[in-house]
Amino acid sequence: MALATARHILVATEEKCNELKAAIEGGADFAQVAKDNSSCPSSRDGGDLGSFGPGQMVKEFDTVVFSAPINVVQGPVKTQFGYHLLEVTSRQD
Repeated sequence: MALATARHILVATEEKCNELKAAIEGGADFAQVAKDNSSCPSSRDGGDLGSFGPGQMVKEFDTVVFSAPINVVQGPVKTQFGYHLLEVTSRQD
């Protein structure tokens, strides 16, 4: 079974998501940006969601996690919760 580990940042708007993505691409630390900005409880762990299999996360999230390249920040990804920046840290297919 496929298994992935990922971290994410959840914010309310696409604009904020793009702003944070630009900061990370410019060298800001993902975990620190998550701690400072993410509205998800995972923010205290730097956005770390641990490991999970297909179907355990909302569909939009799932699709990205099991197709995106490793260690490349993806997003904004819109879900019912808001806008996510998402980084897959490892995956076993």
